[in-house]
Amino acid sequence: MERMVIIYGTITEYMGTAYTGIGIAHKYDTLIATSEKTIFLKAPPTNALSALLDEAASYFIKRGFDVDRFNNPADPDRTDAIYINAFNLFIIQSSHPVAIEPTELGGRHSIISFYDAFDVDQLHSRAVELKTIADECDKTLLKMLQSMSEAKAIHEEKEQVNMDRMMWHEHELLIESLKNDLFGTMKLHKNSTVSHRIAGSLSPGGARDYLPSITSRMKKRMLMKGLSGTGKSTMLKTLGKEAESRGIDVLYGWCGLDPTSVDLVLFPELSVCIFDATLPHAYDPEGPRDEVLDLISMCMTDEEADNKLEQIDSRYKEKIMDGTGYMLAFAQAENRLREVMDKAIVRITFDEKAGKLMKMIDR
Repeated sequence: MERMVIIYGTITEYMGTAYTGIGIAHKYDTLIATSEKTIFLKAPPTNALSALLDEAASYFIKRGFDVDRFNNPADPDRTDAIYINAFNLFIIQSSHPVAIEPTELGGRHSIISFYDAFDVDQLHSRAVELKTIADECDKTLLKMLQSMSEAKAIHEEKEQVNMDRMMWHEHELLIESLKNDLFGTMKLHKNSTVSHRIAGSLSPGGARDYLPSITSRMKKRMLMKGLSGTGKSTMLKTLGKEAESRGIDVLYGWCGLDPTSVDLVLFPELSVCIFDATLPHAYDPEGPRDEVLDLISMCMTDEEADNKLEQIDSRYKEKIMDGTGYMLAFAQAENRLREVMDKAIVRITFDEKAGKLMKMIDR
């Protein structure tokens, strides 16, 4: 008697949003723009939608389909959105923490509102408490973003010190060598599919990233080691653009401190990825599939510069510690807000809405 082999899909984790030096960042707009169907879930702050999204993800994984899961940095165990690759289907809770509205209702966009699944009288009886908690959320969020803005400005000081002593000619030669090694004469007769994700963010426990999950299925991983300002993001962007020009698919993983910088590029058709493996997301080679790209040696030794960097780094770490403290306070306040809202859920109504979603995704 033959044994039945059940093949489950995989799950890849990303950060849904990032609390950065220039505000709250996300890449949801790029997913909405390219998805064949997006389902917008609308609700006040609640933990219930995370559980529903996890249920939807499990539905697809058990049927052998791969799922991208987008987590919330204030609580990395909480799901804010999922994307099912095989169906180009995106499902997002789009009221909180990021408010996004559908623009193609009746077409590629659908909406399920859960606002009427909450007991208005019960919420009214706790209105003062809810406002107090919401004000605390706003206050701590503002302080956290201010700390991150100041940290980014200090980080730019670090970058300038290293930029001034960087051997840029060697940097350019390495880029050209990598282009040749990775792509050779490859030229695919199609347009490149370009994806954008956020690799990590500040969380209540400090910097948090999903690089191991994002890179886990790659046959080759190239770990970049370099100081701030040594052109890591520039190199990654340049290699990504080269791949795009050759019709090779590219996934960009964007930075959680400066959302204009790239921490990772992944070429799924080549099963190759390159990522920044230095602090705050320091990784070392783990086996034969890993190799190190050394940019540190391209930065000339300068004792005066090293002393200056030590002073700058001390200020930078202080601001990151401030930001982490405010993030923890923000996460705790937001969790209290969600708990109060969850107690006001009218379960029969919520379950009806949840059933509507599961019917929409039934394949």
